Amino acid sequence: MAIAPMAKMNPPLRTPEDCEAVKRGLADGTIDCIVTDHAPHAEYEKEVEFDAAPFGILGLETSFPLVYTTLVLPGVLTFVEAIAKMTHRAAAVIGLPEGVGTLQPGAPADVAVFDLERRWTIDRKTVQSKSKNTPFSRHGRAGQGRVHHRWWQGDPIVNA
Repeated sequence: MAIAPMAKMNPPLRTPEDCEAVKRGLADGTIDCIVTDHAPHAEYEKEVEFDAAPFGILGLETSFPLVYTTLVLPGVLTFVEAIAKMTHRAAAVIGLPEGVGTLQPGAPADVAVFDLERRWTIDRKTVQSKSKNTPFSRHGRAGQGRVHHRWWQGDPIVNA
């Protein structure tokens, strides 16, 4: 399958110069949060010409390792800054109630446990998502840091 439909997302992937500008914006606080438009699609939906393919890629499983590998390890953000931008700052930007994305008493128990030392290669054969549409597996994008366990409102949802 060609990479183009697998990488079709809105906003689109950008140039290296654009990526550096985003990193600067994250570091200086211009950009408040890091989110993913987790938009998984069936393989047949992406196995079409670029213009006919839907926008979106799977994002939940790859977001933390990509943020950790490309922003935290090189020192663009601290671990605490990255987690804040992916949790309570993101929740505040979209207007969720105060406490969402925190570990404050009374807040929803949305928790993730990470192995920061675990290295892995994004491979569409081993992703947990029912969808496999990610451009990052095309060239075996390496990452470090993997989510092991997740809870949403106190209930376990995935053990990877």
